[in-house]
Amino acid sequence: MMLLAIDWASVGVKAGQFILSFSILVVLHELGHFLPAKWFGCRVDKFYLFFDPWFSLFKKKKGDTEYGLGWIPFGGYVKIAGMIDESMDKEQLKKTAEPWEFRSKPAWQRLIIMVGGVVVNILLAIVIFIGITWYWGDEQLPVKNLKYGVHVDSLGKSIGLKDGDNVVAMDGKTIENFGSIESELVLTEAKKLTVIRDGQSIEIEVPESFMQKIVEQKKFSGMLVPQYPVIVDSVSSTAVFNSGELRKGDTLIAMNGKPFTYYQEFDQLKKSAANTVAQLTAIRGKDTVQIKALVNDKGAIGFFQVSPLTILGTEHIQYDLIASIPIGFTRCWETLDRYVTGLKQLFTGKVNASDSLGSVISIGNTFPGVWDWERFWTLTGIFSIVLAFMNILPIPALDGGHALFTLYEMVSGRKPGDKFMEYAQMAGMILLMGLMAYALGLDFWRLFK
Repeated sequence: MMLLAIDWASVGVKAGQFILSFSILVVLHELGHFLPAKWFGCRVDKFYLFFDPWFSLFKKKKGDTEYGLGWIPFGGYVKIAGMIDESMDKEQLKKTAEPWEFRSKPAWQRLIIMVGGVVVNILLAIVIFIGITWYWGDEQLPVKNLKYGVHVDSLGKSIGLKDGDNVVAMDGKTIENFGSIESELVLTEAKKLTVIRDGQSIEIEVPESFMQKIVEQKKFSGMLVPQYPVIVDSVSSTAVFNSGELRKGDTLIAMNGKPFTYYQEFDQLKKSAANTVAQLTAIRGKDTVQIKALVNDKGAIGFFQVSPLTILGTEHIQYDLIASIPIGFTRCWETLDRYVTGLKQLFTGKVNASDSLGSVISIGNTFPGVWDWERFWTLTGIFSIVLAFMNILPIPALDGGHALFTLYEMVSGRKPGDKFMEYAQMAGMILLMGLMAYALGLDFWRLFK
């Protein structure tokens, strides 16, 4: 076991974003249950952010409802009188049903109360994606701008891709944005890639084993990266030159007599030249110049290069509010579709649970170590969709389980007994707690293995 160096400032920022994001999601989700319950005349005993076994950090009673903040930040709940829920409070169910209890309400009202949280999470995700599109717009690297093609790692080469290729379509669907290639390849399980190679269009078949290789190698990004020349943007004060010097605008073309064209080739050469003085060849205007520079122990020479996005050129697309609305709906649907595809791959064995499942630790790590509002709201929108989908699954203890039993009652005319609901809730809670414990265990194993 190895000890990890921990950047506590970064951890604190991640934790802050995680807590804020899930506080928003949980409060609004529970509000989706709370409001229809009140509208239909149910008494709501508690409205809590986070769970509060034994004690709460804050509580205040207003009317019939106690509002509070628990100390276990894994969710939240509303306790509606006459309903078997997470609290497993069965005392009230031993008494005759009162008109203000959940169990006294018509089935259609109970159904609306149960699915209210899911509806709010879906609406929230749509609003968030509309807002992101309207405020930040899109910054894309168009595939057509990859004039030098892509650099392909060993995984990409295993299916027949080569350096310099340009992937322009998947399963016949044209790709416009380079940034979407890898995610689309994984999540749509593409069977065929259309590639431009040396000016010719060719088809590459993607083998069925490719998805498993991606998971095994944890290679969800970086398989394809743009190729671009090495152009000096600025030189650091730490750079050491034995003869000559690098200047802004220089284009490097060789190192120690070995020519290269693109950054990836240069990167390998300078790493192998660590702790030496290297001979660099550069194009400066119409001249070819020679520079001797010290390569430090990390393979760095001491200059900053022009960003590949600057070299290749991105497109910023700004939308007005009206144009952002359909895009927000589309992004919501695409997020759901990708998540469902990921679950399908998990349950069909195409990916291993031990590689894919994670607890709050994994979720928290998806947030960046610096506060980034665009990233924050994007992740909050994604998690809102995930929360909605997970809650509507027909599993006892989840909203979908309660909704399923209510639909059964509406169709058959027979209401499930309180004892059945009690045992179903208990079974669902055991299943969910077991899954949470398993996911948490996987995260700890990954941290310390």
